[in-house]
Amino acid sequence: MSRRAGIASFVGTSIEWYDFYIYGTASALVFGKLFFPLVTPAMGVLVSFATFWVGFLARPLGGIVFGHLGDRVGRKRALIITLLLMGFTTVGIGLLPTYAAIGITAPVLLVLLRVVQGLAVGGEWGGAVLIATEHAPRGRSVLSGSWAQQGSPSGQILSALAFALVSQLPDDDFYSWGWRLPFLASAVLVVLGLVIRLSIAESPQLTELKQTGQVSKFPLLETFRHHTGLVVLGVFASAIVFSAAYFKNTFAVSWATNELGFEREAFMTVVLIASITQFFLQPFGAVLASRFGVRKVVTALLVAELPLMPLMFLLISTGSFAWSVAGMVTATLPHVMFYSVLAGVLADAFPARVRYTAISLSYGLAGTLIGGTTPMIGQLLLTASGSILPVIGWAVTTVLMSLLGVRALLSRAARAAAAGSPRTATSGVTAGDE
Repeated sequence: MSRRAGIASFVGTSIEWYDFYIYGTASALVFGKLFFPLVTPAMGVLVSFATFWVGFLARPLGGIVFGHLGDRVGRKRALIITLLLMGFTTVGIGLLPTYAAIGITAPVLLVLLRVVQGLAVGGEWGGAVLIATEHAPRGRSVLSGSWAQQGSPSGQILSALAFALVSQLPDDDFYSWGWRLPFLASAVLVVLGLVIRLSIAESPQLTELKQTGQVSKFPLLETFRHHTGLVVLGVFASAIVFSAAYFKNTFAVSWATNELGFEREAFMTVVLIASITQFFLQPFGAVLASRFGVRKVVTALLVAELPLMPLMFLLISTGSFAWSVAGMVTATLPHVMFYSVLAGVLADAFPARVRYTAISLSYGLAGTLIGGTTPMIGQLLLTASGSILPVIGWAVTTVLMSLLGVRALLSRAARAAAAGSPRTATSGVTAGDE
């Protein structure tokens, strides 16, 4: 069941992140032209990125709603609902008429569908992580949590591949119907994910809490009353996960194709190569953390990212396909290996009775404050200064936020464990590493 839970977590999050990432790609390539045609192209991209952020605004609310359901009723039931909700919403975007057909109603509906996407993914990640980590043998939560984290590069690969294929179409076909195909394909993926998720058992830790009458009545209230500091540190720890992903897959796509002269299909190939690299090398972060200690490994990875993130932007700015691939792949490695460890670290920081709510809230708030704003802030800095250097400065700041946040989170969790704080079936990895 541990292996089955890991696979179910991986497949489900792959589908959810595919749905979420294709919106980011479409916001860089399509939505400004089709849904906001009355403004300048640069402003259209900026407004499109603002709708992208709307999905992140809804993520903490999704974490609260589905966290409450997951902590009180069941992780599995919450995950099935989020998968269906995301699938219906994504297909809806693929069927949405454009501004030319229905006027201002088109962008309004686009924003509403994006809000529902945000609600769904806000509840998805925490449940997927817990299905994997709470079925794991003791001491293996970091490795098991990396199953859920593999969904992100898988979703990126599927998203980049889908848009790389439809980008081969002539512009008229691409803008009239080709861009819709990646969204409509979600229907097939959701059916697959639903079949797999129905086959897994409920989390044994939640089952034990129900049997012993220890289920939290108000998980959100309990989280804020006893674990606010840990939630804040979880937000900081997650910063680079979001900023790096959306600098690469959303902002850089717009920057490269609109400012640097890259062909659409060429830069989507750059993103695809980086995503494939992430898929194969990301799990080594969890392996290294289990072998050498979480604290040492995450520190080394984030310190390495400090020079590599600026290098990525500088190499892309050369306009060379080869250098862009080299820059994006090199900068991808440290933060994705850190990402594979993050799920286990967050899950281990909170007691099981509020764990779904707490980690969803930490991750969702990071998405709202950092992830959703990244393309918009990047575009604002680029437009205002005419230079990529301020963008690089913001990217480095988010790396530092994660470095300080995760080290403090590990220290707090270790002290709580040493003091005998009431916790339910933690992995022991975080505390032992301290």
